[in-house]
Amino acid sequence: MQARHGPRYRWLLLLSVMIGTMASIMSATIVNVAIPDMSQHFALGQERAQWVSSGFMVAMTVSMLTTPWLLARYGYRRTYVGCMLLLMAGGVVGGLANHFGLVLGARVAEGLAAGVVQPIPAIIIMRAFGPHEQGRASGLFGMGVVLAPALGPSIGGLLVDLFGWRSIFFMVVPLCLLSLWMAYRYVPVTAPGGVAANPKSAMIDWRGLLLGAVGTLCLLNGLVELHGGSASQAAALLGAAALALAAFIGWQRRLAAGGHAPLMNLALFGYRPFAMGSVVAFIYGTALFGSTYLLPLYLQLGLGLSASHVGTILLPAGLVLAVTIAGVGRLADQQPTWLLVSTGLALLAASFALMGTVTLTSTLWLLVLWATLGRIGLGFILPSLNLGSLRPLHALLLPQGASAINFLRMLGGAIGVSLCGIVLEWRLAAHGDSFANASTSPARLAAFNETFFMLAALCALAMVAAWQLRAHAPNPPLPDAD
Repeated sequence: MQARHGPRYRWLLLLSVMIGTMASIMSATIVNVAIPDMSQHFALGQERAQWVSSGFMVAMTVSMLTTPWLLARYGYRRTYVGCMLLLMAGGVVGGLANHFGLVLGARVAEGLAAGVVQPIPAIIIMRAFGPHEQGRASGLFGMGVVLAPALGPSIGGLLVDLFGWRSIFFMVVPLCLLSLWMAYRYVPVTAPGGVAANPKSAMIDWRGLLLGAVGTLCLLNGLVELHGGSASQAAALLGAAALALAAFIGWQRRLAAGGHAPLMNLALFGYRPFAMGSVVAFIYGTALFGSTYLLPLYLQLGLGLSASHVGTILLPAGLVLAVTIAGVGRLADQQPTWLLVSTGLALLAASFALMGTVTLTSTLWLLVLWATLGRIGLGFILPSLNLGSLRPLHALLLPQGASAINFLRMLGGAIGVSLCGIVLEWRLAAHGDSFANASTSPARLAAFNETFFMLAALCALAMVAAWQLRAHAPNPPLPDAD
């Protein structure tokens, strides 16, 4: 491939997988704008209609752990093409379905494909690019990935108004077709490391995958119950999640000790920068997804702004984020990644804390400023965190590392949404307010501000772990299982 396409090949390869990843991320966010119309079409309550989002999220989070095994068994091209075909099939079936069960099944299929695809670009960046280019490549990739969720809901809203909710599902089809064409031209058939894929390699760790899936489902459902359900049921589900986690770790250790290939190689966490990067990724996911849920709610229900004003405030911040990522990507080739990640977390924490200065009489520009400050912080974190965490790893552990850190970030994100909802309801009740009241009040703003302060504290906690990204301890020996 390199000989055929010359020095530009690695960029064409990155572009090929970037398009597919953009399609998968867009499919994750764009369906939200169609939920009201979909629930009306199928005569569903809001809770059942929300399954199309939560089903996608759970499937995507768990399937990330299968990426290293799929790449080793089938190689880059077959794995990637299979995911794009599954994603496209999910879009077509979801768009044509006349039963909600089919729509839900299509969303789960899309989530499985999206989860497998997302760690692949990080693996390619670490293997196909030299250390002096990895930051620039991460910045380019990050800019494309950020634009997908930024533009997706706007385009989706237009499609729903013009053609109805079914058009949302078909939107990923053109991107999938383009990514398939590029995959057959530029994505290699080899497994990571340039070795031939081995279809006869050992079977995937199904027991570990099952434990991971059960634990994730129990955790997310337990948080939902904690948010607005039965306390006893929430405790039972969270207890089951803790047991599943303990069983998962024990089983992974047992497989590695027996010379077998575990689903998640715990030797990864023997690399201190990766272990600390995983902590940052988890907390960062919690703050990112939590704030993505909280900010529109704050602007509409806290400050009483219209949906159009919300778009006006968030759009400049999204564009600034895309530009920041591209610039910071180049910095990551020259500056220590721990410094860039710490700077981003400090800016993000400051953005959350400064939301507390906003009052019901504040100008829109103040909101734009604080929202933009937070997005600049995200722009510092996104290209730098993976590089700082993955660079110290042994080359054979890169697929496992990319898969694990994406899994932890998404798990943190799923927890973040529920956590913000729980804290917000708690503080609303403490201030004697409720969303059942039609008008906003200073008490409601105080509840929102305290939830933002909680996110700022989480970012400050992540900074402590980010500082450890500079501690390059000697690499531990690679286990024989790898």
